[in-house]
Amino acid sequence: MVKQALRAHGLSATFRPIVTSPPQSRRRAVFSARRTKKSALAGFHARASDQIIATPDCKLIDPALLAGLPVAERLAMIGASRRSELNVTVTVSNNGLDVAALGGLKADGPMLVDLAHAAEESDLARLTWNDEVIVSRRPPTQSFETIEVIPPPGAFLQATREGESALRDVVHEIVSGAKAIVDLFAGCGTFALPLATQARVHAVEGSRDMVQALDAGWRKANNLKQVTSETRDLFHNPLRAEDLSDFDACVIDPPRAGAEAQTRELARARLSQVAYVSCNPRSFARDAALLVAEGYTLDWVQVVDQFRWSTHIELAASFSLTSA
Repeated sequence: MVKQALRAHGLSATFRPIVTSPPQSRRRAVFSARRTKKSALAGFHARASDQIIATPDCKLIDPALLAGLPVAERLAMIGASRRSELNVTVTVSNNGLDVAALGGLKADGPMLVDLAHAAEESDLARLTWNDEVIVSRRPPTQSFETIEVIPPPGAFLQATREGESALRDVVHEIVSGAKAIVDLFAGCGTFALPLATQARVHAVEGSRDMVQALDAGWRKANNLKQVTSETRDLFHNPLRAEDLSDFDACVIDPPRAGAEAQTRELARARLSQVAYVSCNPRSFARDAALLVAEGYTLDWVQVVDQFRWSTHIELAASFSLTSA
């Protein structure tokens, strides 16, 4: 699929062997929960359907996430409308399950008490209801190598720890030797914070909450070089080529739509190394063509199969500047 997307733009590359995450390694799931006449049901939707299917022995998710199914059912009983679903994001953190529910009724005093009891009895690290933190019993930290970060509720994370580690290793390799790195679409610091062991990093992300989490993680860490951060909508307000002139290398990890406007500016900036991480071969190939047209070489591609038994693809690619 990646080769075909590149061919559509007249591109080819060397491909490294695929890195595949093992079964039962997904550390995050979004369960759907609905009240029934007598109780509640939580699970995943049947394909192209609003029917919820119970999945008590899912082969994709971390076994720890299975404990989130009865939690989702209990939350639906406490605060879901009979006419709508509750979306319950459950993430495995270093200190237990981090649960964020959306679509529930507005929480009044008695409901808040019930939600707090549910979090206590289910031993959750944190419970968030309609974007409001109800209980934070333990910090729901994630480790980016040795650096701990507390992501905001429901924040983006790579799907598996194994996949994240593979992508991070590739990114380290691509920008190795750089003294100043810009990390675009930086999230909570998946790449930016570990890279700060070797270089000064400027991290740019559209979500203010994620930027604050990244900055807090850097301030609490030891032996890191300077990490500056910026909240910025890179789709509508990309960093200009002039803004990028102080950096040796770039890491860019955009959402599925890619980053056409930002990539055009990146190509103009002519940094020596670019590590491009993508979850969409088509938008990646489009952006890769922009870089190649401006004198970059697509050195190689590493496909990382985090979404086992599905057609979704994650990849990281190395670009180097080869012409003046």
